[in-house]
Amino acid sequence: MQSVLVIGESLIDIVHRADGRSVEYAGGSAANVAVALARLGRPVRFVTAWADDARGRVLARHLADAGVDLASDPVVLERTATAAATIGVDGSASYEFDLSWRIGEVEVAEPVVVHVCSIGAVLEPGAGQVLEVLRGLEGATVTYDINVRPAITGTGPDLVARVERMAAAADVVKASDEDLEALYPHLDPTAAARHVLTLGPSAVVVTRGGDGATWVSTEHTVEVASLPVDVADTIGAGDTFGAAVIDALWDRSPDRLTTAEIEEVLAHAARAAAVTVSRPGADPPYRSEL
Repeated sequence: MQSVLVIGESLIDIVHRADGRSVEYAGGSAANVAVALARLGRPVRFVTAWADDARGRVLARHLADAGVDLASDPVVLERTATAAATIGVDGSASYEFDLSWRIGEVEVAEPVVVHVCSIGAVLEPGAGQVLEVLRGLEGATVTYDINVRPAITGTGPDLVARVERMAAAADVVKASDEDLEALYPHLDPTAAARHVLTLGPSAVVVTRGGDGATWVSTEHTVEVASLPVDVADTIGAGDTFGAAVIDALWDRSPDRLTTAEIEEVLAHAARAAAVTVSRPGADPPYRSEL
């Protein structure tokens, strides 16, 4: 059975809400993508890391309940990673991380798509391990969500070099306008996306929150609007968008899409992300909800 291999961090989001309440959710960019794809009915194998502690067991149950299979032994850390998320009055989230990253030995099984993202793609020693896994896979479409986290990775030339190393290995790169501003403050988002395109991917997808998203390739620049929604918070919205892009590209080649097909891909992703922002935490939709 064809599957998607997701590689990246799992963590516990400790959410501090504007009303003073705090609550913990299973999360992490890669874990959110894995869960979102599984809820959309795609077979998922996941390479991640946590510790043998209470929060690690929460993550294990969360992924198992979603139907996500593990492609490596995740118990390789001394303590399970956390992200303290503070929610603003508009539902946006800012983060402070307590996280280390590495992976165990990976059981590879010819996936149709490999997805890497966020901290797991740039934080050593795990980032180097992720790149080695990618180099051992041929024929799969590789997607990369930049999802910059300056609170733990910092910014500047070193981060740009690590991001560009991963982007060069990808077929489709996703980035928010905030990601691109952090990496390339001298460029507007479209110009920054075109720069990333020169590194080798077939397409760069730029998300702009409530202002929609844009697909940038050598032949197309296609925009879609976001759907109007009452925002609970934005946790997991970008991860859901990226997962839904993978879902929509499952039987399609990203370098052979028509304008109409690109619009379908982006509209599908926008619908999925709208469901996630409408409810608290990273809680992506099932296919039946779209």
